[in-house]
Order: sequence, then structure tokens, then C-alpha cells
Amino acid sequence: MKPKVYLETTVASYLTARPSRDLVVARGDQDAAARRVAEMDEIPILELSEEARDLAREFASRGLVPEKVAEDAFHIAIATAQGMDFLLTWNCLHIANAEIMERLEAVCLERGYTMPALCVPEQLMGS
Repeated sequence: MKPKVYLETTVASYLTARPSRDLVVARGDQDAAARRVAEMDEIPILELSEEARDLAREFASRGLVPEKVAEDAFHIAIATAQGMDFLLTWNCLHIANAEIMERLEAVCLERGYTMPALCVPEQLMGS
């Protein structure tokens, strides 16, 4: 069976981003947003189940992912609850972070889940 990969939103953002020193343009580039939507058009969107919500809340309540970036906890929880093999991301602060991975995985195991490998593209595709 082919491995299942969850593409976190930073992957699509980097795929279609154009470098810019203008922070206003970089944050609100409508063309880049349209390219992101087009690139991801045929990729299925996973459901946010109650199990994933509970798991994300647990990550936040244990201080593993700050509440101010709750969407990061949801990415990990959705990928886990949906049985993904890999979560591909460029977010190394709150997702592909070696300092918290073991603790995230422990929470998943406590709840009967196997957490996907949290990795950046080079780790998945090789260098």
C-alpha cells in the first residue's frame, strides 16, 4: 500500500510563493493564493472529526502546541486521527520540532493512535 501523506498548509504556501521584501504584498498576494488553491485542487481534504478535535485540545492543554497557534495542533491531530503515515510541513517551530515530537507521540499512543512521521520535504523525498 502506498504511504499516505498529509500536506500541511506551509507546503502549498512555499510551493507557490514568490520572494518579496514587501511585507504587505507577501501577506496578501491574491495571485499566490489562487495558485495555492489551483495546486491543491485535486488533493482530498480530510475531515475534522471529534477525535481529532479532542486530540488537538490535549496537545494544547499539555502545552505541547501553544493555544495561539491551535491550527498547528489541529494539523497533527487530523493527520493522526485519519491514519496518515507522514505529515509534511515546513513548520519546524510547532510541528516538525524534535523537542516536542516524543511528547506528541506519547499523547497519541495514550489515546490509541499512531502519530505520523512529522517531517520536512527533504526528509521525505531524500536530498
